[in-house]
Amino acid sequence: MKALLIDDETDALEALHLSLLETCPEVAVAGKFADPVKGLAAIRTLKPDLVFLDIEMPVMNGFQLLEELGELPFSLIFSTAYDRFAVKAFRYSAIDYLLKPVNPEELRKAVDKVVEKHRVEKAQIELLRQQLYHPDTRRFDKIALPYAHGYTFVELADLMYCESDSSYTKFYLSTGEMYLITKTLGDVEDMLQGGDFFRIHKQYLVNMRHIRNYIRGDGGYVVMPNKVNIPVSRIKKDEFTERFTRF
Repeated sequence: MKALLIDDETDALEALHLSLLETCPEVAVAGKFADPVKGLAAIRTLKPDLVFLDIEMPVMNGFQLLEELGELPFSLIFSTAYDRFAVKAFRYSAIDYLLKPVNPEELRKAVDKVVEKHRVEKAQIELLRQQLYHPDTRRFDKIALPYAHGYTFVELADLMYCESDSSYTKFYLSTGEMYLITKTLGDVEDMLQGGDFFRIHKQYLVNMRHIRNYIRGDGGYVVMPNKVNIPVSRIKKDEFTERFTRF
């Protein structure tokens, strides 16, 4: 697998190259570029299979570099110094990323995912760009759901609730569609925390804005627009009712 590394920090470039040599022998580094303009030219001439790309760089940042390209016929892994809160945006857009300084174990995982996944889509890049520059999670309006041949981009406003199915999660939309993805409900909760979503039960994460009724009881249950009743855990009841009064 032929790779290019583009990062204005030379120390980061060398560290990433060394980690690749040690942990990912199948990745052949064809070039390292601290100048994004030269990196862009190398992408066009060398036609890599994989690009490791920094985001914040002088003259041309990572998004501007990608905008200069037409199609993106390569896999992409961003390297970033963004904090962990901002990195939530990467999860929304389903793009692989590495936090600096790069952890060799995380690098190995990212490369393994590249082997399994398809090429990056322009829609993913635009979604990530918007989200990173609007760090308030309430301004995130879409999420990327993976499936066998790519990603489906879903409006968060349309997402009614998520249901745990062992190591999978079912996404139920107000449009009547249902998607099954290979992430646990815990992973999804972490991705959506801070917005309108609340884990009311170990098996359910609901969009508070879609709740039609709350029926009191031991823990009670909520009624969703599709007439599905979802139980509220006893240990979540007080927190749920406190949050429910905000809407």
